[in-house]
Amino acid sequence: MNGSTEGRAEGSGRVFQSAGDQHITEHHHHGQPAFPAGSAPDSVRQPAVGRAPVVLRDRLELMTQLRSAMEDGGAEQVYVLHGLGGCGKTAVASEAFRIATAEGGRAGLWVNAPDLASLRAGMLAVAADRGAGEGELTAARNGLRAAADLVWERLDRSDQPWLLVIDNADNPAILREGNWLRTSPRGITLVTTRQVAAHWWPGATLHHVGVLPREDAAQVLCDLAPERGTAEEAAEIADRLGRLPLALTLAGGFLAHQVISPWSMAEYGRALDRVNEVDPIELLDQGAGYSGGDASRHLASTTWELSLNALHDQGLPEATALARLLSCWSHDPLPLHLLAGSDIDAVVPRAQVESALRGLLDHSLTRLVPGPPRCLRTHGVLLDSIARGAPADQHDALVSTAAELLSAVVPEVSRPWAREGPPLAPYVPHTLALLRRAAQWTGVGQAALTRVLDCTLRLAVALHRAGDYASALSVAQDAVTRGTQALDANHPAVIAIRQRAGRSLYRLGRYEEAEAVHRLALADCTAVFGASAVETLESCAGLAPVLAWVLDRKDEAVALVRRAVEGRTALLGPTHPSTLIARTYLLEFTAGPETHPDAGAALVSDCRGELGPGHPITLGAELNHGFALVTADRQSQALPLVRNVVTGSEHTYGVDHPRTLAARSLLSRVLGELGHSQEAVAQAELVADTRKHVLGAGHPWTLWSLDRLAERRRTLDDGRSTAGGDGGETP
Repeated sequence: MNGSTEGRAEGSGRVFQSAGDQHITEHHHHGQPAFPAGSAPDSVRQPAVGRAPVVLRDRLELMTQLRSAMEDGGAEQVYVLHGLGGCGKTAVASEAFRIATAEGGRAGLWVNAPDLASLRAGMLAVAADRGAGEGELTAARNGLRAAADLVWERLDRSDQPWLLVIDNADNPAILREGNWLRTSPRGITLVTTRQVAAHWWPGATLHHVGVLPREDAAQVLCDLAPERGTAEEAAEIADRLGRLPLALTLAGGFLAHQVISPWSMAEYGRALDRVNEVDPIELLDQGAGYSGGDASRHLASTTWELSLNALHDQGLPEATALARLLSCWSHDPLPLHLLAGSDIDAVVPRAQVESALRGLLDHSLTRLVPGPPRCLRTHGVLLDSIARGAPADQHDALVSTAAELLSAVVPEVSRPWAREGPPLAPYVPHTLALLRRAAQWTGVGQAALTRVLDCTLRLAVALHRAGDYASALSVAQDAVTRGTQALDANHPAVIAIRQRAGRSLYRLGRYEEAEAVHRLALADCTAVFGASAVETLESCAGLAPVLAWVLDRKDEAVALVRRAVEGRTALLGPTHPSTLIARTYLLEFTAGPETHPDAGAALVSDCRGELGPGHPITLGAELNHGFALVTADRQSQALPLVRNVVTGSEHTYGVDHPRTLAARSLLSRVLGELGHSQEAVAQAELVADTRKHVLGAGHPWTLWSLDRLAERRRTLDDGRSTAGGDGGETP
């Protein structure tokens, strides 16, 4: 079933049955019942809910099981519906109540149990409904007899089968302490709770109630506001709200009841997306006036505070702090090891993180997702609500801590990319979410914002080096937008990310955009930092490849790279990694028939001595040395070098990484020029097919590879024709 899972908690069939009932001296009052059977207060015979759903969407498997139990004369059973606040547990219970009373011939009894006083009053009203006399009730109220014993005695003697709903039982300790939850031969008990821990529900059948499937979530909006938009528009809003029934109900109520200037679903969706202008939680809460019921449970801004307050009362104030830290990140799965970093001490003492997390899990405020890696998943609307309530004087510490914890798992810019390293994709949504939160919150200082941007830069660089240029660009562009708003377009952290965006645009084949980004960054760096600053030299190195290989302005490219080489040599030294990269570019751009073979050899020697063989910079130098040898008509000397680069790139990057494909493309050229046409075609086919798969059929590099493949095939066909079909290979 979508959104619901079932299990039976271990233990006896008697739920919360103590070893012995409370023994007290009873005072028996012989008189007329306070309420004749069947005439208890309305709150017992009617679900204490707001507006019931027009139609209960999804939940088919769960409702089938409950209906079957009631139709078959089921008794001695307790069902527990557990899940995040707002997931519709009460709506499921209300529908079960309707089936029991309207179709099943059962007496329906409803008790709201958010606290002991409400539970006790409701359960005594149940006893009155089932025939308890005024004297019995008075004795129970005065503590002269066990109130729970009275209630269950009357339920056991009921002349009509019943369904008892105990709603909002989020503190099961009060049920256990008073022995309020039992089984009976005359009926079925249905409990709704946010408390997921199975040890609270021995012998009960547990069902997890989760968010709705997309189609059903969209239909909820259409049920509530049928004239406001299409099914697809409703589905888009449902996605934005994480398909949470509470949020859908609030949104639908808002849309359905506007009179003067009613919004369409499309307008509502656009408002939710304008997070810098519209508070999504405040917008949702505007629909609460149409839902009825307990306002605190029907407001997106307060419903989860009930659980956090309960955890505080249980001695776990750290759970609130941890929830606020989680609100800095995304609703996507969050790797658990992120919470193991030492920097978390600034928000939650490390010794308390485990218990705080267990509290959030037990109250359904987050949930575990199996790995690897093992993750947490917290609903997006809940995160927005928690973030909205976080005190402003904590914003800076929360953002700084979230950034430091992320930075601990994202490779440093200076560290070479390693294919065997942890996957980076899980951290992308959390980095972007942290950017948004840092920009939205007040009280976040420049130092914290700079930490976030530094973490974002590290992630963008790591993604770029892994060959995921689209994700790298997405991260960089979002960071540039947020960083420019919060700091300045010429802040060093923002400029570094602008330069990274230009590199990703180039790799994605968006050359005009890449040139524009790099030229603007170069001009800004020159004006802000000076012509010889490291930042300015980085822009020189970034712009040069676009000019050299796309715009056919090689002279300008060579001038920029020479400037980068000379400047970095003066500032950093001739064998600093940044200088070696610039020297690699210079070798590539100046390669030609007049290139001296020792030029590349010296660079390769410096790279191997400074960084070691197999380092990405060393591989790049070796590749460009091979290219220079080929352009100088020294193919035989280049062939073993280029073969080694292909092998090394496969080991370092993988077979489908763009750098590996660049090396393989050069290998195909060398083989073809040496007359090994068949192997040249095979290598060219690998390059073309892989680039088509990785970059897309329309990417300029893919199209270039297909052209080269066609040339290799023509050469092979011509050689076969001349050699009489012997394969065209030259000894």
